[in-house]
Order: sequence, then structure tokens, then C-alpha cells
Amino acid sequence: MESFFITENINLVIDLCVTQTFIVNINRKMNIQKIEITKVDGGVIIERQTLMRTLTLSQVVFLGIAWNNPMVFFNTYGIATVTSQGVIMGAYIIAFLAIMFTAFSYGKMAKAFPIAGSAYTFTQKSINPQLGFLIGWTIMLDYMLTPMVTCLMSTVFLNAVFPGVPHALWIILLTATIVIPSILGVKFTASTGKIFVIAQVVFVCIFWILTIKSLLAGEGAGTLFSIQPLFNANIDLPVILAGASILCFSFLGFDSLTTLSEETINPEKTIPRAIIVMLLIMGVLYIGSAYLAQLVHPGFSFESPDSAAMEVVYMVGGNLFKSLFVTAVILGNFSSGVAATTSASRVLYAMGRDSVLPKKVFGHIHSRYKTPSTGIIVIGFISLLGIVLTLDQVIKFINFGALIAFASVNLSVIAHYFIRNRKRSTFTDYMRYLFMPLLGAGFTLWLWTHLEFDALILGGIWMAIGLGYLIYMTKFFRQGLPEFSFDKEIIPDQVLVEDM
Repeated sequence: MESFFITENINLVIDLCVTQTFIVNINRKMNIQKIEITKVDGGVIIERQTLMRTLTLSQVVFLGIAWNNPMVFFNTYGIATVTSQGVIMGAYIIAFLAIMFTAFSYGKMAKAFPIAGSAYTFTQKSINPQLGFLIGWTIMLDYMLTPMVTCLMSTVFLNAVFPGVPHALWIILLTATIVIPSILGVKFTASTGKIFVIAQVVFVCIFWILTIKSLLAGEGAGTLFSIQPLFNANIDLPVILAGASILCFSFLGFDSLTTLSEETINPEKTIPRAIIVMLLIMGVLYIGSAYLAQLVHPGFSFESPDSAAMEVVYMVGGNLFKSLFVTAVILGNFSSGVAATTSASRVLYAMGRDSVLPKKVFGHIHSRYKTPSTGIIVIGFISLLGIVLTLDQVIKFINFGALIAFASVNLSVIAHYFIRNRKRSTFTDYMRYLFMPLLGAGFTLWLWTHLEFDALILGGIWMAIGLGYLIYMTKFFRQGLPEFSFDKEIIPDQVLVEDM
């Protein structure tokens, strides 16, 4: 007698002539979905595991903001202000508009392929599996090294406050604080990240209030209304664009949201919405802060561009607010580090699940916490390299990988929608699936060409290693890469048991 479990909202065609047993089993205690199909002719058993879907729109947005780190404005304020020669608000607006093109592309691709993997998955499914692997290999620079960057940034401030504590000890402690929450689960990460995101936003709001109070008291420009932070006739456009190229990296957090697709409720709608909502929130925070900071401190002369934000914070709030600033920066780096580790582990999980990376290591899901724990631990060990690497060296790697990934996602939209699915019957289709992605790809590739020579060399070496590994796996391209078979209908939500 044949028996099988049937799920609601699932449409599977089963050939009962060759099928003896068909089982769809969702273990609600384990929160891992499992599908088994046993066939008479060969006894083949097919199994699939997916991550637990628990994240809502607000949680995904908060995770994105946590990765983005609202406090990063203060880290880039001095350098961006000097580069743009005081027109930092104008530079932020240009950067924001440029990033939006790529953000729309990420949203479109997340709707088409709501599974973990981000740029790796999108390129693999839309253009070519081998190219997808190289993009995934390259983007690992961005995802895996960002947790290290957050540790290094926090260490700078902690060493200033506690100069007697060894640098290596701070790196070890900070790495542990981001690895443990990441293993405990994405829902836990979203909940804790929400608290720290709120704290950062509160700090930015206090900064706004104190800055407005200082301006009304006659400090700086002495007015709340001025066009100088936005436009200066004496400053050439290329100068402002140079500042914008730096500030584009302030918005990098949006791409991490697509790596959470397999853990998000209704990802086809939630992920694209979350990307736009997160970018709008960050745009308001960054552009508003840039406007007020430039008014209260006109010009672009600082004792040190790296610590310029500290000068402005002290100017408007004194020593107490300066101490609060250091605390907020460390909390921001913590939440950013946890969010970065969460996203990076999902990219490694996607590549491990596809057997592109060792499956037993990176395709493993923790039996209790339902997270790719082994990948998280690997990322933690990589973060420990911050003991010997400098912040400047790590950032060069990240910039290289991020911009290549952005360009590939824009091109994936063209390949998937405009070419493969022939979305080109109306003018709107041409705008959505050709012109906007081309603009996004063109802008990011232009920024990529303006990276420092050292970044291009180091990134090129990493890509060469990836190409060598790809040649090894495919035996000089004579064999295909393993590829995850995607079917959104084999992700059921509820279980109904029937015996027959």
C-alpha cells in the first residue's frame, strides 16, 4: 500500500507508475524541511534541506541596517569631506542615486531566485555556472573580510581608551562576540541587531539635535538653511564625483539582504521591499547628517581627516557626548560584524550545498540552532587574521570584490529578464531590464577602475586562485559544476498528513 504526506500550497507531479513511496516531511521541532523520493527503478533517494524561514520584513530591514552600520558615516566623514572639498551632501546624494540602480537589480534577482547565495546565485542561474563560481569566489572577499574590518575598527577606539591591552587580545575577544550570536541563530541575530540599530539611530538623532542647537546659537554657518553642503560653484563636478566614489561603500549593506532569502518569509516580495526600505532609511540618515555636519563645521580643514568626526562631535556635545560617541561606534561595529558574519556564512552555505566548496564543511547546518555553524567558525578564524593585517589592507580586498559583484548582478538582470525571458515588449521593460541595469553596471565598473593599484593586484591574485580551483573542479572545463536545483514550489509552509 502506498502512503504519502501532502503539503498545502505545493504542486508536485508524481509519476505513480514508477514511484513506490513519496514522502514530504517537515520536522517542526527541527525546523528543517526535508523531501525524500524513493523510486522503484533504482531505489534512488533524493533529499533536500533548507534553512528555517522565520524573518519578517522589519527583521530583514534591521539586519541590513546593522550590516550597513549607521555609525559608518562618522568613520568616512573626514575623508569624504576632504575629497569632495566640503560638498559632502552633494557627494552623498550622487552616491545614493548610483547605488539605487544596483539595488533595484538585486531586488529583481531576489524575486526570481529567492535562495541563499546573493551575487553568486544570481550569476550562476542567469549567465553561466562557471562565471557564477568566480563571482562567488570574488564576493567572498567582501563577505568574509567585513567581520574582520569591524573588529579592526573597534580595536582602534579601544586601544585609544585602554592602551595597555594588547591589540591581539581585542581581536580575539571581538571575534568571539560576533561569532557566538551568529551561531545562535538568525532570529537571535535579528533581535539583538535591532537593539543596537535603534541605539545607533538614537545617537544620530541626538547628534542632529545638538548640531541644530549649536547652529541656532551661532556656531558654524549660524543658519539651518544653506546650499553650500549641496553645491558650490567653485568646486568642479569631478571633485564631487570622487567623493561620491568613496561614499558608495557606505551603502554596501543592502546586498547582504539577498543572502537571507531562504530564511525569510515570502522572500520574493520581502527581500526587494527590504532593500528599498533599508536604502531609504540609510539615505536619510547619511544625507541629513552630512548636511548638518557641514553646516556646523564649514570647510574641509581638520587636524586629522581620519578622526574628523571626533572633532565635530566634541564641538557640538563636549566630552560627555564624545564618550557616548565612542560607545556608539563600538556597538555599531558589533552589530555590523554579526550581520556580516550571518550573511557571509549563507554565501558559504550556498556554495557548500552546491558542492562547489566542501559540502561536509560548508553545507552543514547545526542540528539545534539551524545555522551554518561550521562556515561561521571558519569566518571567525579568518577574522583572527586581523592580528597581523591592517585595516587599509583588508579594505582594499573588500572594495575589489564588492564592485565586481555589483556589476555582475546588474548584468544578471539583463541576461535573465531581457534576454532569456524576453521582457522587452514595452518601453517600461526596456527601462527596467536593460537601461537601468546597464547604468548600474557601468557606474560600478567605472568605480572599480578607480581602485588603487594595490587593490587591483591583490584582488587579481585572489581571482587567479579561484580560476585555478575552478579548472581543477571541472577538469579543465570538461565537466560541469554541481548546481543546486531550484524549485520554489518545493518549499512548503504547512503540513497535512493523509494515509492511503
